[in-house]
Amino acid sequence: MADPTLDALRRYAIARTLFEPTTLPRAIRRLGFVQADPIRAPARAQDLTLRHRVADYRAGDLERRYPRLALEEDCLVNYGFLPREHVALMHPREPRNAWDAATRKRAAEVLAFVRERGRVHPREVERHFAHGRVRNYWGGSSNASTQLLDGLHYRGLLRVQRRDGGTRVYEVAAHPPADDSPDGRMRRATALVGLVVRTYAPLPAASLTYLARLLGYGAPHLQAQVQAALGHARDSLPSCRIDGVNWYWPAGENPGSRRHAVDDALRLLAPFDPVVWDRRRFELFWGWIYKFEAYTPPPRRVFGYYALPMLWRERMIGWANVGVRDGRVEADFGHVEAAPKDAAFRNALDDEMQRLAGFLS
Repeated sequence: MADPTLDALRRYAIARTLFEPTTLPRAIRRLGFVQADPIRAPARAQDLTLRHRVADYRAGDLERRYPRLALEEDCLVNYGFLPREHVALMHPREPRNAWDAATRKRAAEVLAFVRERGRVHPREVERHFAHGRVRNYWGGSSNASTQLLDGLHYRGLLRVQRRDGGTRVYEVAAHPPADDSPDGRMRRATALVGLVVRTYAPLPAASLTYLARLLGYGAPHLQAQVQAALGHARDSLPSCRIDGVNWYWPAGENPGSRRHAVDDALRLLAPFDPVVWDRRRFELFWGWIYKFEAYTPPPRRVFGYYALPMLWRERMIGWANVGVRDGRVEADFGHVEAAPKDAAFRNALDDEMQRLAGFLS
């Protein structure tokens, strides 16, 4: 097989993840991981990602159907949704920072409370224990009971059973026993590296290294094994070198295949969509730097509060900030160059705005 060109890699990256819309369980299984974000602009990131890949998807479908699906809310390279077999690779999870004795005692009391009640909303825990407020990661204050629940969830002792109005409702977790032998840990780390490669391929070498480092969020206790698995991946995965950059992709896939044809659709993508997520790859493919600016002070924003990159065919031609006003979906567009003038672009944009309106309905 001849080495693919950069154009072929770009088409492969688009076609392999923007697959024909399917069912919700199949789409998440094929993606491997769907990153979550609480901001709605105009919908949460997980919904904006899934609408392109799930037939007849509507905003909020994942949250509504989650209790009946074999999925978990958990951490990988960030927080999101994964098939249960992927979550099992990371548990029992050993956080880098251990709780002190007083926190362990409070956490044990909360865990016993959840076990007794079956399912609990954070408000129930706070009413029962009145833990008060604590300083959070961002320097503000948070409910101490919520932090304990989050910590128990992270450690694999609780799971999210459902959400009520966006708030997690917890129950006691029952993860299958993990093989914690040296060989077992190595197998789990290898599977995790393989998972991120399948989710975000094709990957430039620097991005593969970065993703392995981010696995320290989902599997901090497996970092030595992850680094060993990363070295093996570099030696064993199919790869090529283009303009001084090494690229990697999963075994058995052919980036140069003519099957990776790109359709004529226009798509507004979530900031954490697999096509967009890797900012290094984004710049290599499309020649400009996209930034997520929701947490950037307004005067310093270039793209807007929640800019959705605009993919037309195989070109990333701009972005849109989308909102709903008086029941109508409206968008402010920005373009890297002048907006295309032809009828094909206008029709594709109209189709995407109609799909977006149906999704938000």
